[in-house]
Amino acid sequence: MNEITLLAIDLAKQVFQVHGVDARGVCVLRRQVRRAQLLRFAAQLPPCTVAMEACGGAHEWGRRFERLGHQVKLIAPQFVKPFVKGNKTDRNDAEAICEAAQRPGMRFVALKTVDQQQVLAMHRLRSAAVKNRTALANQLRGLLAEFGLVIFVLRSPT
Repeated sequence: MNEITLLAIDLAKQVFQVHGVDARGVCVLRRQVRRAQLLRFAAQLPPCTVAMEACGGAHEWGRRFERLGHQVKLIAPQFVKPFVKGNKTDRNDAEAICEAAQRPGMRFVALKTVDQQQVLAMHRLRSAAVKNRTALANQLRGLLAEFGLVIFVLRSPT
């Protein structure tokens, strides 16, 4: 079997579709791998480039693959979509990820560290809390207005 130089993985919840090509770009591997078997499967491969869509869980998987000696490339989903052939299936998505990763001008997403992801999570949580607080205050003002209680929000001049 030809050595895999690029392995594209379509991430999912339980069953992942993998698509591997050799140095000439010829497909040498196309199969499904269960979540519990994915790391073991990747550990058996010689170091290669692993390409995935940048989605939920991709950064964690990317860090795991890097620890195994693979080079990881994450691609934004909007850059993969033009390469999907036919209907959207996991198999077609994995092949499209592989095609996109081989393009010379492709832009990749940087793999985030755990610390970077934690900071982003805190920013998202704070943003959601502020949005919820504003929505609740507006709803309360609206309900009170139905009973004739009008609340004016005073803003300090800036």
